[in-house]
Amino acid sequence: MKELQGKVCLVTGATRGIGRATALALADAGADVIFDYAHSTEQAREVEGLLRDKGVRAQGYQASVASADEVDAMIAQCVSDFGPVSILVNNAGITRDRSFVKMTRQMWDEVVAVNLNGLFNVTHAVLPGMLESGWGRIVNVSSIVGQTGNFGQANYAATKGATIAFTMTLAREVAKKGVTVNAVAPGFIDTDMTKDVPAAALDQVKAMTPMGRLGKPEEIADAIVFLAGPRAGFITGQVLAVNGGMYM
Repeated sequence: MKELQGKVCLVTGATRGIGRATALALADAGADVIFDYAHSTEQAREVEGLLRDKGVRAQGYQASVASADEVDAMIAQCVSDFGPVSILVNNAGITRDRSFVKMTRQMWDEVVAVNLNGLFNVTHAVLPGMLESGWGRIVNVSSIVGQTGNFGQANYAATKGATIAFTMTLAREVAKKGVTVNAVAPGFIDTDMTKDVPAAALDQVKAMTPMGRLGKPEEIADAIVFLAGPRAGFITGQVLAVNGGMYM
């Protein structure tokens, strides 16, 4: 029996990159996978097909994590279709990069709305079911940028640093109730988010990374699946850095 068989997992932002790789890895571990997506119905249907090909139940739901109303409606539908969510991966995130002096209030608000308010909205909707069942796993996707800061990413860094603080606080609150809460802090990963970065800047990132390369989405997914599984039952409130040694 696969270690996550019988579990219902929700992955936010799972149509590409780390979220997509995580959804597929959870399915490989036997879990049923539900996910939200903001825009691309075509990509969502493709991910559904890939997941179902692995022999698990799967469904994508269109909702913006930044909207509490949309999240509440989505979770209610998920529970109706699949039952209570037992594993939550808070992955959805966006960037709006610019030096702070030139950053607009809109750029700040958009990133906070998705990366931080979305974290609240989804976790707040899912957590009661975990507490009622006496078992749950929450894995929040932070970033190396939340640990070190990064030029032009004051908004993103602020939300990812807050994700770490939120993880540790919630872990303390729910540990005795059978729910673990951990974070994964990826380094620079080869996803659509880094494809917009100039080649010279990526070369500099690789030079600063002891392993000399970008990470793969699947490497982050494997870390998430470990934290979501039974072998991580005594791990909570931790930040697992997967960054090729760039930050130690």
